Amino acid sequence: MLLMESRLTSLLAEWTAGVTEVWTAGGVTLAFALLARWVRGVARSGAVAGAVICFVLYLTAGPGAFAVLVSVFVLAWITTRVGYAHKQRLGTAEKREGRTASQVLANLGTAAVCGILVAVSGRDVFRLGLVAALAEAAADTVSSEVGQAASGKARLITTWQEVPAGIDGGITLPGTLAGVGTAAAVSAVGGLTRLLPWNWLAPAAAAAVLGMIVDSYLGAWLERRGWLNNDAVNFLSTVVAAGFGALFSRVY
Repeated sequence: MLLMESRLTSLLAEWTAGVTEVWTAGGVTLAFALLARWVRGVARSGAVAGAVICFVLYLTAGPGAFAVLVSVFVLAWITTRVGYAHKQRLGTAEKREGRTASQVLANLGTAAVCGILVAVSGRDVFRLGLVAALAEAAADTVSSEVGQAASGKARLITTWQEVPAGIDGGITLPGTLAGVGTAAAVSAVGGLTRLLPWNWLAPAAAAAVLGMIVDSYLGAWLERRGWLNNDAVNFLSTVVAAGFGALFSRVY
């Protein structure tokens, strides 16, 4: 009898904790989505897609994953607005209403899948993939935005030909350096929140930088030919970053 009561008490405690976690994730998600929409970081469709991603990440990988997501949003939002008038003259400025659902899913979808795999399998390697994917999304956005703001010219990564800044596959030194720093910063947030152990921060950042480079190659090779659109390139690059993260986990 006592054993049954103890088991019932344990099940009730687990159920209560689960309900509390769901409500917390929902509250955090709603607040974040409303804030992102208010500052015009996302369009309406982007706010809905971002809310789904946020809820999944918080519920599956915890508040650390949410903190990493916030760092991605903040860095992207700030750099998108740096040199905005110059980007408008180049014709590459982000739309004022913010990123759409397809853009949000392309950049954050891989991380959400990694979060689900964390919850299902319990394997930490998927945490590394999650952080690497988010760090790549941030690094790619920041490198592009800073590169366009800093110069009107870029180099095509495949041929090194000089091209206008903002061209698919075009890279700049300021943008690349900013992207590397962003990958390191976002990965560091994963360490500070204990989402990742400290010895995995360098692999996460390295995987993100490699994903950023792959993004430029895909842009120059496939997007310029019309074989892939920008959302597809962004999504594949986050997949590559997560894959490199999983590979590096075997070494570190």
